[in-house]
Amino acid sequence: MQVRLKAVFAALLYSSALWGRAFADEIDDLDETSTTTTVVATPSASTISRPQFTPMSIKAPFYEQFTDDWKSRWVISKAKKVNDKTDNEEWAYVGQWAVEEPTALKGIDGDKGLVVKNVAAHHAISAKFDKPIDNTGKTLVVQYEVKLQSGLECGGAYLKLLKEEAALHAEEFSNASPYVIMFGPDKCGATNKVHFIFKHKNPKTGEYEEKHLKTPPMARVSKHTTLYTLIVKPDQTFEIKMDGKQVKAGSLLEDFSPPVNPPAEIDDKNDTKPADWVDEAKIPDPEAKKPEDWDEDAPYEIVDEKAVKPDDWLENEPEYIPNPDTQKPEDWDDEEDGDWIAPTIANPKCADISGCGKWEKPTIPNPAYKGKWRAPLIDNPAYKGVWAPRKIPNPDYYEDKTPSSFEPMGAVGFELWTMNNNILFDNIYIGHSVADAEELKKKTYDIKAKIELEEENLTNPKKPELAAVPVNPPFTFKENPIAFIRFKLELFLNLVQKDPMGAIKAHPDTAGAIGALFATLFALIAGLIGLASAPAKVPKAAPAKKVEEKKAAPAKKEEASSSEDDVKKKVAKRTTRKAE
Repeated sequence: MQVRLKAVFAALLYSSALWGRAFADEIDDLDETSTTTTVVATPSASTISRPQFTPMSIKAPFYEQFTDDWKSRWVISKAKKVNDKTDNEEWAYVGQWAVEEPTALKGIDGDKGLVVKNVAAHHAISAKFDKPIDNTGKTLVVQYEVKLQSGLECGGAYLKLLKEEAALHAEEFSNASPYVIMFGPDKCGATNKVHFIFKHKNPKTGEYEEKHLKTPPMARVSKHTTLYTLIVKPDQTFEIKMDGKQVKAGSLLEDFSPPVNPPAEIDDKNDTKPADWVDEAKIPDPEAKKPEDWDEDAPYEIVDEKAVKPDDWLENEPEYIPNPDTQKPEDWDDEEDGDWIAPTIANPKCADISGCGKWEKPTIPNPAYKGKWRAPLIDNPAYKGVWAPRKIPNPDYYEDKTPSSFEPMGAVGFELWTMNNNILFDNIYIGHSVADAEELKKKTYDIKAKIELEEENLTNPKKPELAAVPVNPPFTFKENPIAFIRFKLELFLNLVQKDPMGAIKAHPDTAGAIGALFATLFALIAGLIGLASAPAKVPKAAPAKKVEEKKAAPAKKEEASSSEDDVKKKVAKRTTRKAE
């Protein structure tokens, strides 16, 4: 057996060596045709033409480009974050802020932004408006840039428009500070959305309630700058844009949960279903009768009487036999361990035939089977429909037809917790002019987006597309098997040198064949190692001491039954043997 395995293994190795040498020669021939290397100067990020930052002059309730005097407008919070469940202050806003140029995919020279500097920390900063923003009967436009220089695994990058009130102190800004609108990206785990939440005041109770956009768009996680724009119109419609393209639109009155206005009618909680109410739409046909030939006792399957025992079926051979390669352990004691029974294996004589053991006719589906008879269903003449409680006027009903007339807003703030630092914010516009926001986009975002893309293409050039080559040879495997295999391998090995993953995806059959060859070689090597390392089995003679103990067993048994001391000695002996 070992000699045969060695011969097969040697043949496989020899064949593999010949194939490898042949294709190595072919690849060398291919390489020889392109040995000349031309050194081309690769452009770098420093060669990109970048404009110099120049502040824009736009009239708006609030407009921020984070120029050198930014500290005169923005105040870092010194408050503590409030636990929403206990209303206790628990976490301090220790996260640091900085205004600096981007470190990844820099766009415009000298263009700085507000940057989150710490990981796994609470950050809070805000800027007060020169005067409150009143959006009654007006269009509201909120637009700002977000640059996730370190990605966004878990955290927010949204802003809040804070409610105007006398108690609004920048140094005390926290998650408990009342806001009017929250807008921007938020991502953590499976959650990935662009928030649009506004707080609405109940005109009856005076309480505020958050209204959440039902199906918000997904946030864009990229080192490139992303421009987020929210437009709320006086006709109660809204629009969300990303990089100037609309990603969501809808109505404040229809697309938020809970809805702005409660239902005019509600179910009467005191109403109950009448006892004689019939809500079964279908009933068994009372006039239907079971057919006379319907046999409910007929079995689902019956014996196939036409079946014939296969000619190669061996009834005298058992399906399983004792494993001939196993032996009774030397320390096995039948009196203490019971009769030793060799483990069984599948009978090798049954491997290539129809079966072994007693042959029985198989079962087949019974053509006469019908199962238990049931009357067909018909429309219920007493059916009254699905019962529902009667409607009554909603005592809490109100109708606000202009929820876009938000309460006055006095400041903008970022109150965030994030597991990623280097989140950069820039070019914040809060006002009423869609045209001004669009003009700002053209002179800031559009310019830097183009430069960022150019820089990324220079630092991470795209892989050149592979030239079109014939995938299949001009002949079949049957016509010329050797040439067919040679063509496939040459094509695959040539592609692997340029794009390994692309070659595997384009030619999975060839990759699988090569993998199977190596797997077979590995299995043969492992088998040979196992055969070489396994010691030869030599029958061992029973030890003389063991034979003498067997002969003396009856006498010891009689002595054990006549004396309690002998019993204790035997128990001790058994315990000692098992421990050994």
